[in-house]
This record gives sequence, C-alpha cells and structure tokens, in this order.
Amino acid sequence: FDSLIGERDAAAFLHVSVRTVQNWRVRGGGPQYVRISARAIRYCRRDLMDWIKAHRCANSSQGDPSP
Repeated sequence: FDSLIGERDAAAFLHVSVRTVQNWRVRGGGPQYVRISARAIRYCRRDLMDWIKAHRCANSSQGDPSP
C-alpha cells in the first residue's frame, strides 16, 4: 500500500508551490491525485515518482514536458 500525502507535502516533494499543483489539477499535466472530498486532495508518493520519471529529459532538445 502506498501512503497518501496532502497537497502541501506533494508540492514540497516536487519542489514547486502549492499553487502550481493546484493549477495542474485544473489545467491537467500534473501527477494523478485522489479526491477524498471537495477540500481533501491527496497524492500517492508512487504517482509523484512516476510523474517525475515521465518528465525526465536528457537534453533541452526534448522539448517542454507541459501539456
């Protein structure tokens, strides 16, 4: 079982602001998340790691990872 963390901890894990992960949820392109309720959003650590792996680049010619 993979532990769930809140959006503040997820943002810290990814080294981005809370506003950034909130924008990703609205616009898409961010890691998958779990909606417990309207105000309770959680992230699986494994999903965060998978998202990071999917956005790794070897050089700048690989382009922008955003949608």
